[in-house]
Amino acid sequence: MKIAFNQATTMKRSTLQLDLEACEKHGYDLIEIRLDQLKEYLKERTVKDLKAFFSNSRIQPFAFNALEFISFRDDEGFHQIKEDLVFCCEMGEILNCQNIVVIPTFDVGDRSKSEIRKETVARMRELVELAQPYGMRLALEFVGYPNCSVNTFSQAYEIVEEVNREDVGLVLDCFHFHAMNSHLEDLRKANPSKIFAFHIDDCEDLPVGVLRDHHRLWPGEGAIPLDSILATLKAIGYDEMVSIELFRPEYWDWEVEKAIQVGKEKTEEAIRKFF
Repeated sequence: MKIAFNQATTMKRSTLQLDLEACEKHGYDLIEIRLDQLKEYLKERTVKDLKAFFSNSRIQPFAFNALEFISFRDDEGFHQIKEDLVFCCEMGEILNCQNIVVIPTFDVGDRSKSEIRKETVARMRELVELAQPYGMRLALEFVGYPNCSVNTFSQAYEIVEEVNREDVGLVLDCFHFHAMNSHLEDLRKANPSKIFAFHIDDCEDLPVGVLRDHHRLWPGEGAIPLDSILATLKAIGYDEMVSIELFRPEYWDWEVEKAIQVGKEKTEEAIRKFF
């Protein structure tokens, strides 16, 4: 299983260049590039510079993270989503990066699950049609907050199944899986080819519906039953990649290379008995 770094883990003190250099030094295989970090990078460097880095490095780009709040947008808002999508696709063609993470919208009021499903399916289909000529895949990431319109694994998987395209899948994030009490039996029934990205993390021992990103911890230091999730992934045949993704302010204050090194060590330790 390839090990990836998600830039959210160091995003308050680092840059894309710093993350790349430290990830290369510590032996990561892949990186998930934050769009804001990429745009900052391009203010002083070019995409050709970035391509040159990857051409001479072990680490390779895996995904752009993320197109946020794709559903229930007004025309202007959805137009911006499509512009950002095309930007990712153009960058992806140059960098050989073929995945984009997409995030459903929060605070959609009293809309029913069927309304949410219909809207999210429609938006995913519209976006993937735009991305198809570039060979780009879209990965829907459910968010384990009560106010996110898609907040469980089963809900996201149903949407992906209804879209019914090889270039549409989902992100399985251990924190979001645990935070809204998604069920292992749903993961056991999943087609592993529909899991485009796997995010590993841990969290404080808080009730369902209370957890937020700042409660995340290094893998193995919290309450998430990581062994059960990893064993289930092994059983269904998923072994593509695992990405360390944390949003903990305490870790943002760490020296960047230290956080990247610890993230690699904690990830390897968590997955070692299964992969």
